[in-house]
Amino acid sequence: MKYDVVIIGAGPSGIFTALEMLKKGTDKKVIIVEKGKPIEKRSCPKAKTGKCVNCKPYCQITTGFSGAGAFSDGKLSLNCEVGGDLPVLLGEEKVQEIIDYTDTIYLEFGADSKIEGVSNPEKVKEIRKKAINAGLKLVDCPIRHLGTERAHTLYRDIEEYLIDHGVEIMFYCDCTDLIIEDEVCIGAKFKDTESGEEFTLYGDDIVVATGRKGADWLEGLCVSHGISHQPGTVDIGVRVEVRNEIMEEINDVLYESKLIGYPAPFKNKVRTFCQNPGGFVSQENYDNNLAVVNGHSYKDTKSNNTNVAILCSHNFTYPFNQPIAYAQKVGELTNMLANGQILVQRFGDILDGKRTWEKELSQSNVKPTIPDAVAGDITAAMPYRAMTNIINFIKAMDVAIPGFASYETLLYSPELKFYSNRVKMDENLNTNIKGLHCLGDSSGWTRGLMMASAMGVIMGRILA
Repeated sequence: MKYDVVIIGAGPSGIFTALEMLKKGTDKKVIIVEKGKPIEKRSCPKAKTGKCVNCKPYCQITTGFSGAGAFSDGKLSLNCEVGGDLPVLLGEEKVQEIIDYTDTIYLEFGADSKIEGVSNPEKVKEIRKKAINAGLKLVDCPIRHLGTERAHTLYRDIEEYLIDHGVEIMFYCDCTDLIIEDEVCIGAKFKDTESGEEFTLYGDDIVVATGRKGADWLEGLCVSHGISHQPGTVDIGVRVEVRNEIMEEINDVLYESKLIGYPAPFKNKVRTFCQNPGGFVSQENYDNNLAVVNGHSYKDTKSNNTNVAILCSHNFTYPFNQPIAYAQKVGELTNMLANGQILVQRFGDILDGKRTWEKELSQSNVKPTIPDAVAGDITAAMPYRAMTNIINFIKAMDVAIPGFASYETLLYSPELKFYSNRVKMDENLNTNIKGLHCLGDSSGWTRGLMMASAMGVIMGRILA
């Protein structure tokens, strides 16, 4: 089967590539191939069972139309300083312009018109002053919050729009390899996950947009096919959960605080990521049975807690070139301690050098919003450097946000971000293999919904 454009992966980058091609009036034959389900058939059984059942063949949260975006908190960061390094490749002015345009598309499909973090500049100044006093940097970033349930509806409408306007979408089909001849990518091989049938799709342009979940897979293809790439930063950390009362000012003024620090003694970059006021801690499972922690919040359903990721950036130098594998090993060791589940520990117990027990969690003010997390000792699996960075960063956060480093503050592990492999591309998103383009979090250039969507828009304009 021959197409003009074959898009592998129905996450934000792949979706917005096809969407922008339609908006530019393309007459090209476009197909999106996704190994998961249509969005209307995606649902996490944990909502009913109360426990992760490790869905096969793929996790319902991370795989399917719109990728992890369908079940994420649905926060759109509207500042090009946040969400990846695409401005390094294309320039800040161009990327900000594309983000602004992409935002109008989200509004067109029903995103909330309210923008968080811009309504009270004087309060923002006060928060920034506290952050500076703590040795932290506050990054201004307007946020448009979709909410988990509304993100699901919005992406369903986009899916229907694409199909109604002639974009073919194949579900339950896993890409197994690319077809590259004489340094030209002419197609890709797939396997139907239901029937087991193998087939090939050919195209003039092949777009790989497999998301954070597909970063490891894409790195393997880069090695086997000579696609130019380089190891990038890998993020290892924890998800922190506190009572809403602790984060009340930050939540009301900014909704999401983006704080960066370089704590002693290592001076590595440590940052907050994906803050969820009144949110819920969640579990995601990867294809290799790796369970990682995440968080989200709904527009209408709220908990008593706020959760936020604290991530440590690790940059490796020669001769090491497997940062994704390194992060996976950290995750596997943590999963081993928790019998395949998410591990949770109180901050005070970490400082006291003891594990947390289930009974102690039940007696705390902060009740875990992920009921099947296993109480234990995350320090038994977390590398010393990362753990030291996390502890010192939390102490700094406590200066800016009193109570953040309380004894009962909960830390969940592992929180890992798999986008460290960076594919080398030019300003037209061309790799060194003719006809091959790599987008979104799997490419290593983006980290999150808006920047990945914007990268898809750029690709769509180029291919239209």
